[in-house]
Order: sequence, then C-alpha cells, then structure tokens
Amino acid sequence: MRTLGISGLSVTMPHKEAVADAVDRLDPAARSLHSVNTVSWDGDQLVGSSTDGAGFVASLADADVSVDDAKIAIIGAGGAARSVIDALARAGASDITVLNRTADKTEAAAALTPVASPGIISDVTRADIVVNATSVGMGDDGSLPCDPDLFRAGQVVADLIYHPLETRWMAAASRQGCQTVDGLGMLVHQAALQQKIWLGDDAVIDTAAMRAAAMRSLS
Repeated sequence: MRTLGISGLSVTMPHKEAVADAVDRLDPAARSLHSVNTVSWDGDQLVGSSTDGAGFVASLADADVSVDDAKIAIIGAGGAARSVIDALARAGASDITVLNRTADKTEAAAALTPVASPGIISDVTRADIVVNATSVGMGDDGSLPCDPDLFRAGQVVADLIYHPLETRWMAAASRQGCQTVDGLGMLVHQAALQQKIWLGDDAVIDTAAMRAAAMRSLS
C-alpha cells in the first residue's frame, strides 16, 4: 500500500491476523479480535479495521431484526463466530451463549465480552436469535449444526453460509415457524462498511445492487 499508493485494501483468510500485526493501529473491533479485513489510511498511518461482525448486525437490521437486549445462541467459536460475538455485544445483546465442541475455543470466544458464556446445545431453545457460525451445511454438506426440533416458532435463525443460499438447516427452521436470515447479507454489508471506510460516511452505497450482483455470481 505504501509503495504503490493503494488507497484501500480488503483482506481475507488466512492473512487477517498477519495484517493486524502489520498496520500502524487497529480499530476497536480489530483490536479485540486481533483480525483485520480492511486497511485504510488516516494521514500517513495505516489503520486496520474489522467489518465482518458489524456486517452481520447490519444484515439482521436489514431483515428488521433488532439485537438490542436479545438472547443469542452462537454455534461455533472460530474467527467468524468471534467477530459476530464481538459485534453483537457492541450492538446491545444482553446474553450470548457460545456452543462449540472444543472447550478451550468456546471459553476463549466467550471471553471476548462479559455478556457471553459457554453453553450447552439445549440453550438454543431459549434464544431469541440462533446463529450458525460454522461451515456445517456449506456446499453439498447436508449436515445440520443442531437438531431443528430445538427451534420454536418466532425465533430468528441466521446462517453465515451463503452457498447454498438456503441451507437444509434454514429450511428446517422455516418449517418450525422461525424467521431465517441467510449469510449473503453479512457478505454484502461487511463490504458496504468497507466502502464507507475507504470513501467516507457520506458515500452512497447501494446494498441492494451489491446483493443482486452477488446472487448473479452465485447462480
């Protein structure tokens, strides 16, 4: 970026942590996660930001789902789950339960915020919002992150996967009377937030056009 005069950079796995070490300073989310997906300039300093989690919260808002004071169950404890946990806590979630098979990863993810704690799979039933932040169900994988019988009508069930756009798990949630939110919204909104960082808060970003373009690419 310095040598070539590049104005902005988007970072994907497996480079997010390495870039966090390379920039001059980090925004609060990137500092908490030690993960960067966006690099921008502030004067002569390179700033690392993380828009992944905020993109997920924005995708929920786009679906008229509020996270303020919500009880949320997160399935998974990897990088995607951690970004979502951090952003949901910043957005006002009152209780976040982390569900994962590996105890040390679960505890590390739950330690990101005082409102998060390790849980058990039956905690899905009491949650207002249930999030699959694993790769279970991606592509041709027909596996389910949890038993759909745990769902209850009126819950919001969100999947970070966007290929396929409706996973088998989401289809089962719909049949149980849940509102579902697909993973494409997070992809679109995290990119829109990147554009705001690079171009300024006054930049007009057409997320509907971005989603339409992404859907064309997926098809």
